[in-house]
Amino acid sequence: MVTASPHRPDGRPAPARQATLGESLRRNGVSRRGFLKFCAATASMMALPPSMAPAIAAALESARRPSVIWLSFQECTGCTESLTRSFSPTVENLILDTISLDYHHTLQAAAGDAAEHAREAAMHANAGEYLVVVDGSLPGPGANPGYSTIAGISNYDMLMETVADAAAVIAVGSCAAFGGLPKASPNPSGAVAVQDLVKDKPVINVSGCPPLPMVITGVLAQYLTFGKLPELDQYNRPLAFFGQSIHDRCYRRPFYDKGLFAETFDDEGAKKGWCLYRLGCKGPMTYNACATMKWNGGTSWPVEAGAPCLGCSEPDFWDAGGFYDALSVPPGNSGDMLLAAGAAGVAVGAGVGLLARSQAKGAAKQHQTVTAEELEQKL
Repeated sequence: MVTASPHRPDGRPAPARQATLGESLRRNGVSRRGFLKFCAATASMMALPPSMAPAIAAALESARRPSVIWLSFQECTGCTESLTRSFSPTVENLILDTISLDYHHTLQAAAGDAAEHAREAAMHANAGEYLVVVDGSLPGPGANPGYSTIAGISNYDMLMETVADAAAVIAVGSCAAFGGLPKASPNPSGAVAVQDLVKDKPVINVSGCPPLPMVITGVLAQYLTFGKLPELDQYNRPLAFFGQSIHDRCYRRPFYDKGLFAETFDDEGAKKGWCLYRLGCKGPMTYNACATMKWNGGTSWPVEAGAPCLGCSEPDFWDAGGFYDALSVPPGNSGDMLLAAGAAGVAVGAGVGLLARSQAKGAAKQHQTVTAEELEQKL
């Protein structure tokens, strides 16, 4: 939304002044107190001292709405669903409402040529300043471009054209960040991650299947506040959200340290909330903020609901073995050794995570594959 503008001395209308984020939030009924609470939470999640909250508030209040172009490629729309279904109304939603989301073919009203013209107009009007958000992997340049197209344009061509004048790229969800399900073996479409193709722009990976809504908005808030992107980990994920493992943040961790594990989903240990490590929990090798931020307005998260962590924010998690097999420690003597250490009350979470990462490829080679023809013969 823009405000009315006065005329120039020559009678021509002056360029309309774009409303600031603070003005937009006030128009939407956000109280000063609610806004400051959001800024304090944002500072905390960015690992900044509480004294930075007023600076964040001042920067956000005066910030102009950035142009955002959202591209959806080989995806299930789960990332968009996650974002739009966060509890409403929330300041996070309003911040997204007050960015200029100029193209999102799932949410926008325009269709066909009008939709593509909107994308092109946003690129030209905001060259060098707009953000590109991508969810979904895409067929690489060596794959058949017809596997995934939008408006007759291959995903690859649309991505490279759109990011050419972008300030930065945010890959939302594990498909965009690491290839996800489309890239899983045998990868028939030749799917690749965004960072495999974009080499001349900053790429921030917000992984998860789907990712946490607050992580997406947190990255946008940091960009709005400081005009720069957050500190990243080795996988280009925001360190403030992906700096600790699920295992280290999990409320079931004390049971792990005591060697108390659920053996089945309905045994006495499961009913008492014991550790789900032996039921396939990938928490020791998975880095994300699910355990602290949770879902549905901070109501719960998978482990709290009795389901083991699937490791969905890590690269190639679809190829890491059965979800309910204890493959966070690959099969072998080392697994027995570490489980025995856990039973003895020795905290080996860090060792498990390192071992799992180093042996992930070896474990993947043990998986059996089957062709469609072989399945037909068995049926």
